[in-house]
Amino acid sequence: MNINIELYKTFYCVAKNGNITKAANELMITQPGVSKAIKSLEEQIGCSLFIRTKNGVILTDEGKVFYDQIKQAMDHIDNAEKKIKEIINLDYGFLSIGVSNTLVKKFLLPYIEKFHKLYPKIKIKINTNTTPELIKGVRNGLIDFIIYNAPANIPSEFTQLKLKTVHDFFVANNSFSNLKDKVIPLNELNNYPLILMSKGSNTRCYLDDLCSKLGVNLIPEIELTSYSLVVEFTKIGMGIGGVTREYFDGDLADYNLIEIKTEPDLGSRSIDIAFLTDKRLSRSAEKFVELLKKEY
Repeated sequence: MNINIELYKTFYCVAKNGNITKAANELMITQPGVSKAIKSLEEQIGCSLFIRTKNGVILTDEGKVFYDQIKQAMDHIDNAEKKIKEIINLDYGFLSIGVSNTLVKKFLLPYIEKFHKLYPKIKIKINTNTTPELIKGVRNGLIDFIIYNAPANIPSEFTQLKLKTVHDFFVANNSFSNLKDKVIPLNELNNYPLILMSKGSNTRCYLDDLCSKLGVNLIPEIELTSYSLVVEFTKIGMGIGGVTREYFDGDLADYNLIEIKTEPDLGSRSIDIAFLTDKRLSRSAEKFVELLKKEY
């Protein structure tokens, strides 16, 4: 049977109230409209559902069995509508973000804190991995969007938005103080021990691409998978580290570091966000993206 769900709703309302007039008022339709709907439903299922009395209606034996099942269905629909309202009002929901460990600490954390204060009932999951793996997570529906260091190889089916401009440069501890007031040609950095992010990271890819365009090939003595380790190794004097200016809170002196200026400098790049163009973001993800876009 292909019965209009509105007929079930009308039946449920009449059975619940035991009165066609009350049901009509609740459904905001006319009494004849209710009576017509009940007659149509009875004809389609092939049995009588109500006995008409002076005081209203009562269920037949068949109607009682039918009501028990319809009530369960209506309860499920009611619960579903309530849950959807909770999601729309951000009183319930999930947010799954793909991001690198570095960007969690150096960029994302303040926004997570702000979002949580605004919408404390949203459950947040942070997924940290390489950008290619995070892209797979978005495609598989496990992650809402990714935040990453640009440039990166983002597939064409993704929408990309720029969030923040950042600047890379070189630093060292005071054991390299003789270089503090000098400007070193980029190709001469190989004369010193270099500490860089590992090959394959977006930060390293940006640096390698820039150097390639300038005909420079930087060869690090130490390569690390963690940005924070690059900073720590640099602080203890292991070499000149490639870092990002915006990731420092306060002055370099607070970190016992000095800037090593180069010619040319490393220019600027950005922190971006990407999500599938043809798939609508969840309500919680939409709100988080809105929060980020307000800042930049």
